[in-house]
Amino acid sequence: MTATDATSLRRGLALLLAIEDEESLGTAPAGVTRLAALIGSDKSQVSRSLKILAEHGLVDRDPETLGYRLGWRLLAMAGRSSRGGLLVAAEPLLKRLVRETGERAHLSVLSGTSVLTVLSEGSGYAVQAAGWVGRSVPLHSTSTGRALLFDHTQEEIAQLVAGLPFGGATTKAPRNARQLYERTVAARARGFALVDEEFEAGLVAVAAPVRDYGGRIVAALNVSAPRFRFFTKLARAGKQVKGAADELSASLGWDASSILSR
Repeated sequence: MTATDATSLRRGLALLLAIEDEESLGTAPAGVTRLAALIGSDKSQVSRSLKILAEHGLVDRDPETLGYRLGWRLLAMAGRSSRGGLLVAAEPLLKRLVRETGERAHLSVLSGTSVLTVLSEGSGYAVQAAGWVGRSVPLHSTSTGRALLFDHTQEEIAQLVAGLPFGGATTKAPRNARQLYERTVAARARGFALVDEEFEAGLVAVAAPVRDYGGRIVAALNVSAPRFRFFTKLARAGKQVKGAADELSASLGWDASSILSR
C-alpha cells in the first residue's frame, strides 16, 4: 500500500466515524462542509471519498439535506458483530410474537428522523401490515419511533425533529415536538408505545425498546395490524411486545434491574 492509499483509507475511516458520531447526537445528516471540518480535511478530498463510500453502499446521501448517513450495507457487513447478533436473536422472538398476536412483527432501528425496518415476520392473514424491510417511515407518527425515543429528553426530541415536517400523517399524529414528547412520556410510563391511526388510517400498532448491554436503546420491536381486527387486543399485545423486547435486551447483555437506578 502506498502512502497515498493509506491516507485515503484513513480519510474514509475518519468519515465513517464522524458520521457515526453525528448520528449518535441525533442531529441532521452532516454535509461535506461539516464533515471536512470534523476530520480536518479538504472539502474536495472529502467529497471524493464520500462519493466512493456511497458507491459501495457504506454511506447514504439524504436527497433533501444532501447530508450523509451510514449506509445499510454496513449492517450487512456486521453479520458476525453485535448488530448481527441482534438480528439472529430477534428472529425467533418475532416468530413468537406472530404466534402470540396473530399479526406481523418487526424489528426496527432509528435512522436520523426516520424508522428503518431491518427484520419482519409476516402473519397468515391476507390483510396485514406491510413488511417494510429496508424502508423508512417517520418516527413521530409510529409506535416504533416513539419507543426509540424513550430515553430522549424534551430538549433532545426538539433538537432531533427541528425542521421536521409533521404533515403527511393522519390528523391523529403529533403536530409538533411538544406533543411528540408528551406522548413519548406517556408511552414510557406504560412500558410500551401505542398508536391508533396516527401513521395511517385503519392501522394500529404497539412497540417497545430494545437495549444493549450498556442500557442504550438500539432498536425496537413492533406489532402492527388493521384496526378493525386488532384494536381490542392492543393492551395485551403491548405487554407481549414489551416482554419480547426485554428478553431480546437481556440476550444483548442488558440487566433490567439497572433501569431502576436511571
